[in-house]
Amino acid sequence: MMKLALLSATVATTAAFAPSSRHLSTKSQLYSTPTEEAAAPAEEAVSDIPADIPQPAPAVKPINGWVPDESLACYGLPGAIAPTGFFDPLGFAQSGITLNEIKRNREAEVMHGRVAMIACLGYIAGEQLPSPFGITGPANDQLQQMPAIPFTMLASAIAAFEIRRAQIGWVEPDFGDWTKTLWKLRDNYYPGDVGFDPLGLKPANAKDFANMQTKELQNGRLAMIGWAGMCAQELVNHRTIFGTIDFYQKVYAGVNPYEGCADGIIC
Repeated sequence: MMKLALLSATVATTAAFAPSSRHLSTKSQLYSTPTEEAAAPAEEAVSDIPADIPQPAPAVKPINGWVPDESLACYGLPGAIAPTGFFDPLGFAQSGITLNEIKRNREAEVMHGRVAMIACLGYIAGEQLPSPFGITGPANDQLQQMPAIPFTMLASAIAAFEIRRAQIGWVEPDFGDWTKTLWKLRDNYYPGDVGFDPLGLKPANAKDFANMQTKELQNGRLAMIGWAGMCAQELVNHRTIFGTIDFYQKVYAGVNPYEGCADGIIC
């Protein structure tokens, strides 16, 4: 009888430290793929857990199929491809960088890449096509040739776009304690997704969206390097892009590229 009592006490004591099946089911719910149907039951189950037990992290709603994962490089954002893979020599996405900083850096990369792609096209088109304002010469020298009214309209349009992007992606400033909201992006904002898709190219599938985002990033990175090269070239020789090509064609053909040029004129 004494042995039976000791055995019952031992089982009861060890059972107190065994995981509850209710808690296990809750954990499996929280770590499953989050959907709108599963989100509500998971939240109800979390509220049933006693206060003395650590609360599990809430389920995160995907943004364009992306769920931030601190264990992954760049929190799992797309953009890494072979042969370099995850390439971050300056440590912009190193361990310890906050999610907001990662999103802000990606926002800057995407937007600068888009501007660089437009700039590369603008350098070629602006130098080869006639301008309604009589603008000529290398693209580096064309902005200051714009009349005051068109220049003001261009600057106003850029300012309007930037303000609208800030309204979509950034948290409203708290002037009472500005350090809380300075540079802070919205939790539900995907870097670069301002909702502008007139051609309907944005994929609905998460994998297809990640692939398209990677393509855009790679083209944007190449465009930033390409624009920097064109800008530097024009600063050095003060020739248009195709003018430089024509210049070196003459050089390699053994023709004097300066023949017929007047003194003091770059040709």
